[in-house]
Formats: sequence, C-alpha cells, structure tokens
Amino acid sequence: MASATSRGTRTPTVAQLRAFAAVAEHRHFREAAAATGTSQPALSGAVAALEEALGAQLIERTTRKVIVTPLGERVVEHAHRVLAALQALTEEVEAARRPFTGPLHLGVIPTVAPYLLPTVLRLVRDRYPELELHVHEERTPSLLDGLAAGRLDVLLLALPAGGGAPTRDIPLFDEDFVLVTPPGHPLAGRIDAPRDVLLDLDVLLLEEGHCLRDQALDICREVGADPSPASGRGYPHGSTTRAAGLSTLVQLVAGGLGVTLLPATALDVEAGRTDRLAAVRFAAPAPGRRIGLATRPGSARSAEYDRFAASLREVLAELPVRIVC
Repeated sequence: MASATSRGTRTPTVAQLRAFAAVAEHRHFREAAAATGTSQPALSGAVAALEEALGAQLIERTTRKVIVTPLGERVVEHAHRVLAALQALTEEVEAARRPFTGPLHLGVIPTVAPYLLPTVLRLVRDRYPELELHVHEERTPSLLDGLAAGRLDVLLLALPAGGGAPTRDIPLFDEDFVLVTPPGHPLAGRIDAPRDVLLDLDVLLLEEGHCLRDQALDICREVGADPSPASGRGYPHGSTTRAAGLSTLVQLVAGGLGVTLLPATALDVEAGRTDRLAAVRFAAPAPGRRIGLATRPGSARSAEYDRFAASLREVLAELPVRIVC
C-alpha cells in the first residue's frame, strides 16, 4: 500500500516500477507490454500511476514513440536497483529453502579447526557444492555469543556447549586425550598409564578462554592434582606458562618445560611438527571429550543440520574417534 512522504509523494509499488522500467527499455508501450506479459492499457495505467505517486512527469508520449524525461532517466536507474535487489532477495530466500544451498556460517573452536576442517571442507566440496560455507575460528564463549546473536548458524565444538543462551547440541564423536611428553620421559610410549600419573607431572595448559584448558584442569582435579601455584605440587609450570594454541604447547613440551594433554585428533598433526615428542596412552577408560554441533533451538534449518551431522559422522569415522549417533 502506498504511504505518504513529507513531500506529498507516495511510495511507488513494485508493479509500477517494473512497468516503467519496461517502457524505458523498449521506448514503446506495445513492445513493453508484450515483454512483460501484460496488456497495453494495464501497463500504461501503471506508468501513469507512478507519475501520479511521484508527482512528476517521467515520459513524454508521442504518436510514434516514448521519450523518457531527464528525471525519468534518473528514476529508471533507481527502479533497476530496486528490482535487482528484490530479485536477489527472492533468490536468497529460495536458496535457503533448498537444503545445502546459500550461505552457512560455521563457527569452530581452535582446538578442533586445524584437525577436522580438512575433512569437513572436503565433505562440503564433494557433497554440497552449492553451499556457501563461511568458517569462523573463535573460542567457545565468542562462538556462543555469535550463535545467539544470529551472526553464526552452527558451531563445531566440545559438548555440552554451555553458555547463557540455550543450544541444541548434536553429538558427533568422542575422542581420548593423549599425554604428550619429551621422548626421554619415563612415561614415553606407555599405553596403559593410570590417570594419577598426572599428580607428579608439570602439565602445561592453554591460556584462559579455551575449553580444552578447562577440560585438562578437570582431569587433573579428578586425580587430586591442585592447579594453584601455592600447592607446591602438580604442574607448577602449568600455573605460570601458558600457550595460545596447541602448536605452541607441544613446542614447549619438546623444549623440556613439561608435558601436556592433546586430543587424539590433534596428535598426528602436532607430533609431526617435531621429533622431540612421545605419546602416552591412558588405561581405559581414558579421559576424553565429546565433539558435536550446536545450533539455535527451533532453527528453520534444523533438519538440514541433522543431515549435515549424519554426513559428518560418515567422513569423520576415519579419524581416531568413536562415532556417537
């Protein structure tokens, strides 16, 4: 419905703009009517209504042809932009209605991104070529804020996601933690280490804000290790030496500053950067974490995310993980 403006003009309708754009292109009412599939009187009436709504003459009518006025030339430029924007809008909505098309903003935590993204990106390229994937690597609190605000669509992170806003969590797999030591360490290469070996080790940690740091602290506390500097035992280097990423952590281990806990999916990548590392496997049940997707409850794309999760489970099964359905 047309609305009044401060100048007394009314907002044009889409039909009026489309009619005027056709007339301006063909410079002939009969040809413009044929091109738009409307009758000539209807087309002429729409153009006249546009001129009345704007309070300005846009064309000069002669017996042989249509002449667009200088103002009409400027108006038709606006009309083309408006019509193009409307077309883009309808195309994007239509794409969103079809699964695995259009933009998808995926948030990934740093302790997952380098190790799972190659598999995820290969899946998207091979199975969902029309999906426009945007990847955002951020820590868990930032990802959850982005999901709640609508900046992100789906997250790949450790579950439960937590945070202030509710999420719909879709589990993908469980993975063990592996203790990484220098090669000459007494535990190097052990495959059945009890968790309480952590009591007497200097466990290096990621800096605050990483969920993996909290998980490592929980594992240490379970066996009675005290993370506080005042305790005098249990990873004193971990209380003062921090790293922003796993690659730095393993370099600190290789340099002899202590040991650290790595997710199994990160082991091959990080251990491959240096020959100064050895892996220690824990006796069953080994400590670990669960990785999955988190989305907004009630999202219009919930069914699509479920299918995406099913596809991810298929391709991630080749990694050292236990798939969770």
